Amino acid sequence: MRRWWLRGAAGLAAASLLVSCFSNRQNEGEKLYATHCASCHGEQGEGLRRLIPPLAGADYLHQQRAALPCLIREGQQGPIVVNGVTFNQVMPGHDDLTDSQITNILNFVQQQWGNQNQTYTIREVSELLDACHGSDGQ
Repeated sequence: MRRWWLRGAAGLAAASLLVSCFSNRQNEGEKLYATHCASCHGEQGEGLRRLIPPLAGADYLHQQRAALPCLIREGQQGPIVVNGVTFNQVMPGHDDLTDSQITNILNFVQQQWGNQNQTYTIREVSELLDACHGSDGQ
């Protein structure tokens, strides 16, 4: 009986560590977004009129899923269409972010402000970044 109790307690302790680990990663995405993205795309992903596209409720996040890691790493030039509106401003790249940090930003954006898009794995982001020679393997 005592062994069963100890196994149960150990399992609960491991589960609580995993939950805090994933919570911290989710919080990391929010913090990274605030640092690197919110000044242009807005604290609530609302964008800026017809100058900077919104991320909140943006069809682009789903339609261009495979391109998003490279877009963050390399930036964007030229017109894009988000929710039927054309935007044509330069977005700077963030080559200072690791693959892991890009994954956390993307997962934060994919699940915020009414977005309910599929999240990314680090492996998926690294593979997608290989297409633009942008993976750092971290």
